Amino acid sequence: MGYQAYIRSFADHDGDGMGDLRGIVDKVDYLAWLGVDAVWINPFFPSPGHDHGYDVSDYVDVDPQHGTLADFDELISATRKVGIRVIVDIVPNHTSNEHAWFTAAVADPTGPFRDFYIWKPPAADGGPPNNWVSHFGGPAWTFEPVSGEYYCHLFLPEQPDLNWQNPAVADAFDTALRFWLDRGAAGFRIDVAHGCHKDPLFRDNPQLRTVTPNMSPRAVFDSFDHRFDLDQDTNIEVFRRWNQVVEPYGAVLIGELGAEDAERAARYVADGDALHQLFYLRSTWLEWEPAEWKTSIESLQAIAPGGVSWVLSCHDRPRPATRFGRGVDDQRAISRSLALSTLAMVLGGMPFVYQGEELGLPDGNVDPNSVTDPLAARFSQWAGEGRDGCRTPMPWDSTPNNGFTRGEPWLKSAPRPAELTVESQRDDPESTIHRYRDLLAFRHKTPQLCEGQARVLDLGPSVIAIERPHCLAITNLATEAFSVDLSTLTLPGGPWHQSFSSKNGVLEAKNDSFSEVAAESTSIYLNGAPS
Repeated sequence: MGYQAYIRSFADHDGDGMGDLRGIVDKVDYLAWLGVDAVWINPFFPSPGHDHGYDVSDYVDVDPQHGTLADFDELISATRKVGIRVIVDIVPNHTSNEHAWFTAAVADPTGPFRDFYIWKPPAADGGPPNNWVSHFGGPAWTFEPVSGEYYCHLFLPEQPDLNWQNPAVADAFDTALRFWLDRGAAGFRIDVAHGCHKDPLFRDNPQLRTVTPNMSPRAVFDSFDHRFDLDQDTNIEVFRRWNQVVEPYGAVLIGELGAEDAERAARYVADGDALHQLFYLRSTWLEWEPAEWKTSIESLQAIAPGGVSWVLSCHDRPRPATRFGRGVDDQRAISRSLALSTLAMVLGGMPFVYQGEELGLPDGNVDPNSVTDPLAARFSQWAGEGRDGCRTPMPWDSTPNNGFTRGEPWLKSAPRPAELTVESQRDDPESTIHRYRDLLAFRHKTPQLCEGQARVLDLGPSVIAIERPHCLAITNLATEAFSVDLSTLTLPGGPWHQSFSSKNGVLEAKNDSFSEVAAESTSIYLNGAPS
């Protein structure tokens, strides 16, 4: 099981209000108590911070606000002692405009670093070279007056896209990967893995609908079919090369993927020689929509079994307790999250929990005058689409700033109540944190959850059923209980006993063929002797 530590908001060791590597070191015992196997840390490299670290200015160092290389080494040492691996977040699609490569590219248009980025002359009318748009609003091109050319950026203008057609870019990233692997990193979570290569002809993207002045940047972006700026077939070659780099270290490549089509997504892991896992973004966008969850999970499970790191949330999307809670009470939203988290344990990949998800945290309440997300800060009329709410500091206890820092938090938000803090929930055996801890412990002691080939069973429109040789998981997405007679299923082995429920945790083994799966919950059955 993986755990995402959003470093800015996880724990602040030095009291300056910004989370740091030493803060994660301070909480290693907590991660071990929870039962996680790996911790993924968002970018901690030097950065001007225009996109909270995803605008990297040096891939082989630590930003002083997050610590030092010695702190990283200490983190590796501390996590190894408790059997936790460290996954580094790497950003290959773009750099900061303050990276030495880009400043050299601007200063000397004929120099060797010019081709590290994507430059094009203006269109006939003097405007951008094509109709590509940025995730954060406006064209995906910015004019550079010294050379008279445009450079490409699928995100902020301060995040120029790299030119992966240039072999020198690939060489530079080989060096960066080995740098962190040699220091003990166990692998990489790859940001925007579907964005590295662009269409070599830089053709216009097909437009799906008319763009109007009142559209948000996200709505504008969704108004195009991103056929030529994203998810090019040649992206996979980047990760085939990376696969060879990490293989001697036994390290893992987990690629963030925005491709929604299951067959296109599966290309990245299909042959086992590129990415090892997909960090599949679609699952972080879904609200509580049973039909869409069923389609998403079953379609990918059928063609990429074990190749998906299923996640319910991350630092870019509203938390499941918020998304799944619209129109229902908080506890029901948490039950829904637990149901899908339980199902993820049998899907074969490495699922990730985003910090605070184990507490059942909803999005935090951020003062509109304190927003920091670039989308919200640069477009005040679209502040509601910003990501600050899911990035608020981790609530450790009920002291000032919920124990995150002794200083002024980098992101100001309303205090969390005691019942949503780690300190309070650890003392309550019935709390959400203990439900997640029991789930992780169950997975650790139950190898049947991942053994053998998984098969999707069709048990109805509101049910997801995954069967392995000695394990059966049934997720009931409906609002009423689902009854199943296991004796009528053509399953190998038996008898089956219900061993875990997302509603009730570990259960006493009963070899009853008839079982009832509660509404919006997951039950796991094992055959043969109980684990």
